[in-house]
Amino acid sequence: MLNFKRYKRVPVVTYPEREWPNKEIQKAPIWCSVDLRDGNQALIEPMVVEEKIEFFNMLVKLGFKEIEIGFPAASQIEYDFLRQLVERKMIPDDVRVQVLVQCREHLIKRTFEAIQGIRKVIVHIYNSTSTLQRDVVFHKNREEIKQIAIEGTQLVKKYAQGYDGDLMLEYSPESFTGTELDYALEVCTAVQDTWGQATPEKPIIMNLPSTVEMTTPNVYADQIEWMNRHFKNRDSIILSVHPHNDRGTGIAATEQALLAGADRVEGTLFGNGERTGNVDIVTLAYNMFSQGIDPQLALENVREIAEIYERCTKMDIHPRHPYAGKLVFTAFSGSHQDAINKGMHALQERGGEYWEVPYLPIDPSDIGRQYEPIVRINSQSGKGGVAFVMDTFYGFKLPKGMHKEFADVIQAISEKQGEVAPEQILNQFRACYLDRKEPLHFRKCQITDTEVEENVFATLAKVTYTDHGIEKVFEGVGNGPIDAVQRGLEDALNIQIKVLDYNEHALSAGSNAQAVSYIHLIDQLSGRVTYGVGISSNITRASVRGIFSAVNRLFYS
Repeated sequence: MLNFKRYKRVPVVTYPEREWPNKEIQKAPIWCSVDLRDGNQALIEPMVVEEKIEFFNMLVKLGFKEIEIGFPAASQIEYDFLRQLVERKMIPDDVRVQVLVQCREHLIKRTFEAIQGIRKVIVHIYNSTSTLQRDVVFHKNREEIKQIAIEGTQLVKKYAQGYDGDLMLEYSPESFTGTELDYALEVCTAVQDTWGQATPEKPIIMNLPSTVEMTTPNVYADQIEWMNRHFKNRDSIILSVHPHNDRGTGIAATEQALLAGADRVEGTLFGNGERTGNVDIVTLAYNMFSQGIDPQLALENVREIAEIYERCTKMDIHPRHPYAGKLVFTAFSGSHQDAINKGMHALQERGGEYWEVPYLPIDPSDIGRQYEPIVRINSQSGKGGVAFVMDTFYGFKLPKGMHKEFADVIQAISEKQGEVAPEQILNQFRACYLDRKEPLHFRKCQITDTEVEENVFATLAKVTYTDHGIEKVFEGVGNGPIDAVQRGLEDALNIQIKVLDYNEHALSAGSNAQAVSYIHLIDQLSGRVTYGVGISSNITRASVRGIFSAVNRLFYS
């Protein structure tokens, strides 16, 4: 039994004035990618310089205007990577790179050596402020921890005098979620006062990380809104969040933090990062996109992004990962498949302004995915999914009554082997319907009008066929070609059949278009029913082939 009594609840914020639950996200935040620092340090095999350069170029291509490129004072490879970007002139003028550094003089000095030649930079300093870390890690009181932040700010001011680029300061009270709110505000205000340079035109970034996600997302939102309301000179602050995913709610916590007043989000592609990872910017951006909000990132081809990410990080994206996973636009469930099928048809028929398809929050093609994987067939699938594959892949619009009949065939296969590929479904369709030419094989027919009574005309069908390889001919008279062929077959084979339903459509466009017919037939003696299918460039011939297909299925299976 789990010893749950070892754990105590993290206290919630007493904050009845909260307003964020009544708000909606209206626009994308300032995005800052921390893939090349947080994401890279969390890899089993960190990226080498050339991999980091490829990743950086991708981030630029995606439209990130703020990119944290590492901790240049922490290791030589981090330092060399930054210098490569500078010396190879790879940083666009509109991109501001961010460097992280602890509040220690030798590290800050080394950092400023690394950023020389960069036009726009964010120097990001931090120190842990949480109750637990003050106690068990640093053994310092509140005043001593605050002094670390003040001294770090003073050192950045000192070394910034020798830097000729455009510099912004960012401060993070690390482990903010475990820090008393009044104390977090006190430390941030001390940094703000020490910096003394922030204006609405050149603000300071106050980054409030959920370094460890400790409770439900609404509590984080309360913390952010409380800080948002109590910061002084709020118009000179960019309020940033840096959520992690320890409880699996990083996305929700970030979205609620935006409602609570956050202006900026630090995160990684696909949520890579220490422990359970940073918040996933890709999912956040696509969530906004799905609500009609411009995410301000070029995310039109998620497959290309995923390929570079997996190659450089040597990490796999989970097949159920939102938007990017290989299976997220795939339905195995029969009811889901049927709803998707109907939704796609309704969308095409109605020509609506908005995307509205059950189970698909966005159009897969909008992000570089394809329709083909939407429906896949296994033992859990149903008739709607099989019909969707036949229509979407091959253009066969099976009559509704035929869905179950053919789905049962595929179900039997899937129960033996698992997933059934579209090509195998088509092959089974051919074998069951189109190629059912034995023992009766239709060869040709001649359709003419015949006068059955004075001034009363009917259709005469003269049909040539083979029966067990022996060529035969029959004639039938009816009120149309299908009726005439049916009557002729009844006499020739001594059977009693009736056409219950008939459907046909063009299978392809153009002068060489094929027609396909679906014949629903009943054996009136036994009550058995089945479908037959015929294809031809001539609709009458397609219909006759469909009748022969159905008769072969009814009487010779």
